[in-house]
Amino acid sequence: MKEARVQLKVPLAPRPGMQGSEENLIQDAEKDRLNPEKKRGTPLQIAKVQIVMGSKQETAHAKRGGLSTEELKQEATEHINIPLIELDAFRKVKRRRMRAFGHRHRWGRHPGRWQPAVAVSALLVLAICIPVILVWPRAGEQVKSTPASTGVNAGTGLQSPNPVPAVPVSYPEPKVRVYLSATGTTLELPLETYVTGVVAAEMPAEFELEALKAQAIAARTFIVRRLAANDTSGVPSGTADVTDTISHQVFIPPDQVKADWTRLGKAKEWEKLQQAVRKSRDAVMTYQGRAITASFFSTSNGYTENAEDVWGNVVPYLKSVASPWDKQLAPGFEETITMKRSEILQKMNLDAIPVSADKNGSWIKVLSTTKGHRIKEMQIAGETFSGPEVRKRLGLRSSQFNWRTTGDEVQITTYGYGHGVGMSQWGANGMAQEGHTATEILKHYYTGISFGQASKMLASKQGK
Repeated sequence: MKEARVQLKVPLAPRPGMQGSEENLIQDAEKDRLNPEKKRGTPLQIAKVQIVMGSKQETAHAKRGGLSTEELKQEATEHINIPLIELDAFRKVKRRRMRAFGHRHRWGRHPGRWQPAVAVSALLVLAICIPVILVWPRAGEQVKSTPASTGVNAGTGLQSPNPVPAVPVSYPEPKVRVYLSATGTTLELPLETYVTGVVAAEMPAEFELEALKAQAIAARTFIVRRLAANDTSGVPSGTADVTDTISHQVFIPPDQVKADWTRLGKAKEWEKLQQAVRKSRDAVMTYQGRAITASFFSTSNGYTENAEDVWGNVVPYLKSVASPWDKQLAPGFEETITMKRSEILQKMNLDAIPVSADKNGSWIKVLSTTKGHRIKEMQIAGETFSGPEVRKRLGLRSSQFNWRTTGDEVQITTYGYGHGVGMSQWGANGMAQEGHTATEILKHYYTGISFGQASKMLASKQGK
């Protein structure tokens, strides 16, 4: 807005001493007129010049009219020339205008010092705002979210391709060929159906659900290992993968199990068995990417065995661990049988007891024990045998036993039931009663194992 200019007519009376400087004022005015480049005087000086010049003209005119000096002064006072004075900065008006338009000095006495800082700040604000304005969604547009960068380039500033959602891959269910020893025929059925028949034959249905699930995973792992290796050892015909006996895993056809259990009023047990297999579906135990030898047995003596103490081969995941639950739960934890000395010698393929051993009464003695507190080696009638060998020949429930001789009879007391390697079934039930899951049970009895997918491991074999 342009400034308003105020024009006032102010009568200026001559002051004492003004006449003495009239000549100088006129000369200065003439210089200013001749030198326009020179800075103009103040409005008051201009007014003085105009007054002096007017007075000179009046004096000269009066002299031409024959007037005296006093008369000229009086006439000059009455008819003084009133010049036009422009006041550019009339203070009161300017203050009102400043208040009306909000003009204030914001930058102190030296505004020039702040100008570079203001300019830099303005540039920074523009640099931030312009990109935001460019990418700001227009009316009616939807805001598209950008997924966070993942992968090896995350955090490096390089753009990575958007990750493709993983699509679950399904594999065909493997088939199992079972040799039925009762009929000499081979039955082919899906893997999960086979596992159902094994769990029904190998573990009491009254056991806890988590124990049944652990048994299902162990049974599935056992057969998957054989299928992956094309192992048909121990099968009479050679056209099946496994038998239905204790040589591999005891198996009962599920249709037969369902009919028998329904007739016996065990429909709930049948449903729980199916639930255990369904909830553990396709899961197997692995070690270094391969299915393990998932051996199991009925009852421990309080500990499991190292594989090398029973089978002679070191297996890293079949190590001796404590199993204290068996003694509290298993009804056949301790058992005593009586045998004749002649019967023992016959079963051990011994002719007779040496006289020296018979006189000392130590014809049976233990030489060493295993980490699982079972008999590792013992001597009978002067001959040395392993604990598992004696158990097998004499038909004992466990290789941990003691004896007492009375005349011609020997009373043998065993502790636990089974070879002792791998998972104890009664121990698994005890852990399940304490609230342990199937995964925790299996990781306790099989050292350092992981879990895999049976159908995936056998996909290449099934496709051939």
